[in-house]
Amino acid sequence: MRDVAIIGASQTKFGELWDVSFRELISQAGLGAIEDANLSGADLEAMFVGNMSAGLFVGQEHIASLISDSMGMNPVPCTRVEAACASGGLALRQGIMAVASGYHDVVVAAGVEKMTDVVDATPAIATASDQEWEAQQGATFPSLYAMIAQRHMYEYGTTREQLAMMSVVNHKNASNNPNAQFPFEVTVDKVLNSSPVADPLTLLDCSPVSDGAAAIVICAAEKAKEYTDTPIYVRASAQSSGTIALHSRKDITTLDATIAASRKAYDMAGVTVKDIDATEVHDCFSINGLLAIEDLGFAKKGEGGKVLEEGQTNIDGDCPINPSGGLKARGHPLGATGIAQAAEIVWQLRGEAGKRQVDGAEIGMTHNVGGTGGTCAVHIFGRDLN
Repeated sequence: MRDVAIIGASQTKFGELWDVSFRELISQAGLGAIEDANLSGADLEAMFVGNMSAGLFVGQEHIASLISDSMGMNPVPCTRVEAACASGGLALRQGIMAVASGYHDVVVAAGVEKMTDVVDATPAIATASDQEWEAQQGATFPSLYAMIAQRHMYEYGTTREQLAMMSVVNHKNASNNPNAQFPFEVTVDKVLNSSPVADPLTLLDCSPVSDGAAAIVICAAEKAKEYTDTPIYVRASAQSSGTIALHSRKDITTLDATIAASRKAYDMAGVTVKDIDATEVHDCFSINGLLAIEDLGFAKKGEGGKVLEEGQTNIDGDCPINPSGGLKARGHPLGATGIAQAAEIVWQLRGEAGKRQVDGAEIGMTHNVGGTGGTCAVHIFGRDLN
């Protein structure tokens, strides 16, 4: 297997983008990444695009052909990848494997979702849960994660204020991200007193409905410096599956897929969690961000709230989490999230993140989850290969 590098990255603004179409979003991101990579369109060999549900959100299937055509890239082959909210992370992994195997030298991995074109996004989002045992019985994603939060609070004494700190940290970071959907700060009191959604979660514990796209260019490592002076190297790519329905799990406060994928990634990269300088975690709800801190190994089980409360996840803390603002504040266009996470880590490792820059970041990680943990992709990147 060959070593792989990222040579370009781009992201659109995330938010309620009423005046921008699905095809315009992915074209902006894809062409932006190609331009950032100083790439000729003739060098591009394939595209892998993460998208959860264009059919339900915008009434469009066969989006791979649409995207290649809209970008002016025909006849370059384009493949759609779907894994609920982890669609982007798996598109990234497919692109990495295509280059690592030697089948392609240069590919684009991208993600896109246009979620605001429907009156109610909830039924489309609910298709990522177990339909027979969860969605058709009335369970929504806020209610599923609320059950996880309630159990975590019961088992470990996690406080409501500690949960709220996840949103506080994300919004502080997003205030310095020009692409963020919610670039403003919030307080613990504001989170606690925002509109109730599913007890104990309130509106400011929940990621928003978002439109947006992101893209990166992946290249064989030996060719990377033909395009850029600042390639970022892929140190690990790991994926795991988990039980989709909460009621079938031994412990709903642990995402087994996160543990399996992250440990595989650490071994592949030859690092420990202590070597990671910046991490983008999948915090679709504040409880999921807290679980990620624990399951990735930044805190012992049950102590994620304490780590948040102590400021260890701040940009200047021991384990900076979500410098972009995360899903909560940067935004969460489902298929784009995993790619946007990777783009943020690329900018962090290049030292191009501006006021949200993690000082001296050399190794970064992304953590992208599908549903309530049925799929997880973890990637580790470095300024150097070793």
